[in-house]
Amino acid sequence: MISTINKLHIDTGNWFQVFSSCLGKMMAIQTACSEFVVKGQVWNVDFSEGIICFGNKKYPIQFIGSEATAGNTWLWGWENINGFSEKMLQVARRTKEIGEQWKLEPLSMAEFTLDDTFNGHNLSIVTCGLAEKYCYYRGPHSGGAIFVAFSGVSDQVFAPVDIHKFISLTTQCIQSFSIDHKIFVESFLLWNHTEYDWDGHVLTAHFPQDLKIEFERVNDFMRICSMTNSPNDK
Repeated sequence: MISTINKLHIDTGNWFQVFSSCLGKMMAIQTACSEFVVKGQVWNVDFSEGIICFGNKKYPIQFIGSEATAGNTWLWGWENINGFSEKMLQVARRTKEIGEQWKLEPLSMAEFTLDDTFNGHNLSIVTCGLAEKYCYYRGPHSGGAIFVAFSGVSDQVFAPVDIHKFISLTTQCIQSFSIDHKIFVESFLLWNHTEYDWDGHVLTAHFPQDLKIEFERVNDFMRICSMTNSPNDK
């Protein structure tokens, strides 16, 4: 994802742009993870062993951070008030390093108040979006929730999506999140290994069936105004 961000010349000091670039990839991964790994099963985290279990399957974890209900705050895992092993904090520490390099305060400030923009889900989306082949899970408890990244899942969780899933996830994301649509779409297509080209404000994504996405400029960013798919003539 770092290479994608560099390729698209995203402003890495701008949370709005960085989040937009990570969202498509992570929505695809999290949707597949829910279908192929979690499957509605009972979960359990064992920090001493460094694993999360869904049913009888175990996966190694990285501790991202936690939400506290009492203070309505987020605390990054790299602050490590729980004394976890360094092995479980590598992804969180790498995220902090990136935040410091990019001067992106939400990734490098240990604790802050939760809101609709800065919360465990969105911070985990960026954390795992910037890493390679990680899913994440929110584990609620009496005082709030923990967020862990985990690996070791089937490659099908990270497989490219087809045109129908792409349209569905894109529609879901632009309705649910405040994002830069152009950055979102291009980043999602690059992660998906789907070639595309531009003609003015129209992007054509070359799935087996072409997908045309028309954008319009609204203030300082490009917004999707239509998506249509049609058979290739090739």
